[in-house]
Amino acid sequence: MAQRQVYHVVPGGNAWKVEKEGSDRPQAMTEDKDQAVERARELAEKEPLGQVIIHKQDGTIEKEYTYGQDPRDVPG
Repeated sequence: MAQRQVYHVVPGGNAWKVEKEGSDRPQAMTEDKDQAVERARELAEKEPLGQVIIHKQDGTIEKEYTYGQDPRDVPG
């Protein structure tokens, strides 16, 4: 079973970063949060199982999106 690839949109100084879990460097850096979210969604949608976690300026989670078939066999 494929493992879900998770991309985080996080603040980084005067920019917004798209970070892939397990990677040492950002996948993208933008000046605008909306651009970073769009790039993260593009990357996650290309994966068999993808997820985007969007953080607020203070680092807390604002929203999450998942893509692909849910690997869990749980109702709901």
